[in-house]
Amino acid sequence: MPIAQVQTNWFAETFGLLADNIEQAILGKRHIVELVLATAISGGHVLLEDYPGTGKTALARSIAQTFAGTNSRIQFTPDLLPGDVTGVTVFDQKRGEFEFHAGPVFSNIVLADEINRASPKTQSALLEVMEEGQVTVDGVTRAVGDPFLVIATQNPIEQGGTYRLPEAQLDRFMIKTSVGYPDDASTLRILQGVSQPRRDLAAVADTDTIIALTDLSRAVYVNPLISDYIMRIVDATRRATEVRLGVSVRGAIALSRLVMTWAAAHGRSFATPDDVRVLAVPALSHRLVLEPEAEFDGVTAVAVINQILLDVAAPRENGTQ
Repeated sequence: MPIAQVQTNWFAETFGLLADNIEQAILGKRHIVELVLATAISGGHVLLEDYPGTGKTALARSIAQTFAGTNSRIQFTPDLLPGDVTGVTVFDQKRGEFEFHAGPVFSNIVLADEINRASPKTQSALLEVMEEGQVTVDGVTRAVGDPFLVIATQNPIEQGGTYRLPEAQLDRFMIKTSVGYPDDASTLRILQGVSQPRRDLAAVADTDTIIALTDLSRAVYVNPLISDYIMRIVDATRRATEVRLGVSVRGAIALSRLVMTWAAAHGRSFATPDDVRVLAVPALSHRLVLEPEAEFDGVTAVAVINQILLDVAAPRENGTQ
């Protein structure tokens, strides 16, 4: 059933209130806040890669506080075990039976801090839960929170003692983005507030509201020409000479879902080619595996996606029926 205009207006208003609340903690980064928020509503997960002290953890924490749901933080270290993430089954001697102790992944919002510092075995503990929203331990499958969002951070500078995220795990993140340094005006406001006591943000939406937003976003109209545009972009990544591994079908689906949410967040009941162009880099670039020769020549995945957006012709229609 198509989304009605009154529903679109409510969606955009609610989305704006959520973004305004988060922006109290992350000054001067409205686009990044909206991007991460749209990912959460789309049912995806976020990978934040940036320099130390740019607000990665603060952004994740502010989103957790804005949603009136459960949240947890996992500090990934080399000695972290898969059971420390998912939970373990232990034998209760008094009751004479095994009992499951849930891990921190059983929350609505999970902050995986410095995820690349854990071993690949521990990182793989997140694969099932990020894709299916469930955890299987000792043959028993248990559902985690709904909605469920993983916000992972990693530092691109300090590579000592880190493990590169495998392609299968990178592909499960709907977007990869960075916060970046604030502008001068925002930095000044941050410095002026240093003397103020730190306070938590007030929750402005419960989990039912987020689920309702997710359901509404799936009703946004996507013209077949927009879907064809996404398909041609994805296909171009697979044929690019600099790319060894292009965007997967999961990546194409992720971009489509994100486009639908982005359209509703900006008060429209239909998607446009501009939505695709805005979201293509954060949704697709981290899924590319470049040829070693291209990397040696300084080619980046972001540059490849931007060139493809220039080469692939966008549809002229705006996606309305």
